[in-house]
Amino acid sequence: MKKMTFLLAFLCAGFLYAQKTMTPELLWQVKKVSPIGISNDGKELFYKVSTPNMVENSFDSKYYKMSVAGGNFTEISKDEAKVANKNLSPNGQYLLMNKPVHVKDIAGKDIYKDLPKSDAYVYTSLDYRHWDTYNDGSYNHVFYKDTKTGAETDITPGQPYYTPQAPFGGDEDYVWGPKGENIYYVSKKSAGTDYAISTNTDIYKYNLSDKKTENLTEENKGYDTQPAFSKAGALAYLQMKTPGYEADKNDIIVLENGVKQNLTSQWDGTVNGFLWASNNKDIYFTAPVDGTQQIFKVDYPGKTRKMAVVEQLSQGQFDVTGIVAENNGQLIVTRTDMNHASEIFSFDLKSKTFKQLTQVNNEFYGKLDLPTVEKRMVTTKDGKQMLVWVILPPNFDKNKKYPTLLYAQGGPQSALSQFYSTRWNFQLMASEGYIIVAPNRRGMPGHGVQWNADISGDWGGKAMQDYLDAIDAISKEAYVDKDRLGAIGASFGGYSVFWLAGNHDGRFKTFIAHDGVFDTRAMYGTTEELFFVNHDMGGAYWDKNNATAQKSFNEFNPITYVDKWDTPIMIVQGGKDYRVPIEQGLGAFQAAQLKGIKSKLLYLPEENHWVLQPQNALVWQREFFSWLKETL
Repeated sequence: MKKMTFLLAFLCAGFLYAQKTMTPELLWQVKKVSPIGISNDGKELFYKVSTPNMVENSFDSKYYKMSVAGGNFTEISKDEAKVANKNLSPNGQYLLMNKPVHVKDIAGKDIYKDLPKSDAYVYTSLDYRHWDTYNDGSYNHVFYKDTKTGAETDITPGQPYYTPQAPFGGDEDYVWGPKGENIYYVSKKSAGTDYAISTNTDIYKYNLSDKKTENLTEENKGYDTQPAFSKAGALAYLQMKTPGYEADKNDIIVLENGVKQNLTSQWDGTVNGFLWASNNKDIYFTAPVDGTQQIFKVDYPGKTRKMAVVEQLSQGQFDVTGIVAENNGQLIVTRTDMNHASEIFSFDLKSKTFKQLTQVNNEFYGKLDLPTVEKRMVTTKDGKQMLVWVILPPNFDKNKKYPTLLYAQGGPQSALSQFYSTRWNFQLMASEGYIIVAPNRRGMPGHGVQWNADISGDWGGKAMQDYLDAIDAISKEAYVDKDRLGAIGASFGGYSVFWLAGNHDGRFKTFIAHDGVFDTRAMYGTTEELFFVNHDMGGAYWDKNNATAQKSFNEFNPITYVDKWDTPIMIVQGGKDYRVPIEQGLGAFQAAQLKGIKSKLLYLPEENHWVLQPQNALVWQREFFSWLKETL
C-alpha cells in the first residue's frame, strides 16, 4: 500500500511538473532576444541573448550567429558580429559617435572650485531634471573620429543641445550622407524652459568641409526624427506636425532634390519605425492597427508626384516590433505576443508568411500551459465599437467563476497591443487565476487618428467611461465573478485607477496604481516635460479663462474625489520617476491611510517610471499578487 501511495504521489508530481503555469520566478527565466543585424553578404544573422541574473541583480549577455534561413546557431564573441556599421563613413575614414560634453557650470563644485565636496546644484531655468537624472551641465554631442589618427571633432561645440535626444535617443538620431561629405542629425536646439515646453526637433545637415550647419526642417514646429537614406540618396524621416504634441500622427517624409513629399498624409494611422526597400521605390514600416502592430509598405512616387499608396502586408494576433533588414525577398523582423517574448522571424514578401528563426524560449514555453487571448468588440456608451482584449487563465473552465482585473494602459497615447512585459505581463496574471480585461479605450493609436487624439483634454471623460463599458460588458459572462473585480494600471493607467477609485459606484473590490497621476495640479508643478501636460491638460492650472485646463485640474483631477474613496488600494512609486514624481504616489497613500482605507505603499527609491532591476521587479510581482490574494 505504501509503495502504491508513493508511486501515485510520484506520478502526480510528474504530471504537475509537466503541466506548469507561469509564475513570477519563471517569468524571470525568460531570455531576451535582440537582433544585431545581418552580414554584408546577406547570409548570416547576428543576435544577442540576455538572461536575467537574479543573484547579481543584472543581466548576462551572449552573442550568436545563424543562417538567415534559420537552423543551427553558433555562440560567438561580441567582436565577431560582423554587420555593416552605419556609423562608418562611406570611404571608411571617419566613425560617427556620441558622448556627453560638459557645457555649463551648474554643480556647486564647478561654480565654486574651492568647494569640491559640494553636492549643490544651481538652476535658473527649467530642464533642470529629465526622466531620472538631474542636469549637471553635460549634453550629448555627436563627434566624428578619424579612424587612423583617432582625432575627434565635435559638430556642435559649446552648444547646450542634445544629440542624441535625451533620455532615450541613440544612433538613429544621426547618419552619414550618401557620399560621406555631410552628417545629418536630430536635435532640439532650445535650452532651459524653452526646451521643457517644446517638441520642436529638427534634422540638421553638417558639412565636414566648411563646418556649416543647415536646418532642413525649420518650417515644421513638431518632431522630425529618424533620418535614413535610400541607396539612391533620397532622405526619409518621421514627422509630427503639431507643436507640443508628443503622440501626434507620425508621417513618413521623403526629401529629394529639395522637394519634400509626405507619403502617409492620407493614411489614417501613425508610423512607429521604417526601413528603405532595396529597390529605392518602397518603404517598409511598422504601425499599430486593431490592437496589434503590423508590417506595412508605402511606395515612393518620386518625381511622378502620384499619390503614395499604403498597403498592410502582415496580419495576425501578434506584434511586429521592429524591422531589422531586407534580404532576398524577406524581411528580418522581431515578433511577440501576449504569451511569448520577442523572437526573430523572417517575413516572406511574396507569400506574406512568417518563419521563426530564433527559438530561444520555445522549449521554456513548451512546458507551460498558456492562457487564451480573445479579441472582443464592445459597444461604448456613445455608440462606438471598442476592441477589448480578454485573457483567460490556462485550462479555462467556463463553468467556474474567476476574479477579474480591468487593466488600464498608460501613455495615455500608447498602443495596447500584443506586447509582452516583465511587469504588466498578462500571461502571468492569467496564470495566477485572473481574467484580464484590457480595453483599447479612447487615446490609443491603431484605431484611427481621431480615436487617438480624443484623450487629450479629456482624461476624465470618454476614456473613463470606456473602461466602465468594457468591464460591464465582460462582466455579463457567467464565468466572471462580479463580486471580485479589481482595477490595475501604471502611469496614465495609474491615473485611471486613482480616478476610478472615486468614481466606480462600487464595481471594484481592490485597486493597484503604479506611478500614477494623483493630483494634476501637483503633476503640472513638478513633471519635467511641460509640453506633455500643456497639450494633454490644456494649459496651466492658473489660467482661469482656459476651460479645458480648468476641467483637467478640477473635474478631471483624481484628488477631487478622494472623499469617495472606500476601497483597498495598493500604490507603487519610483523614487527617480521625474515624469510622474514622488509626491503623486506618496500623496495618494497618505490620503488612503488617513481615511482608514486598507492600503499598501511599495516604494522603489532607485527605480524611475519603470522597474528595471531584476530583484526589484520580482519584489513588485510578489507584492502585486500578495495584495490581490488579500483583497480579491
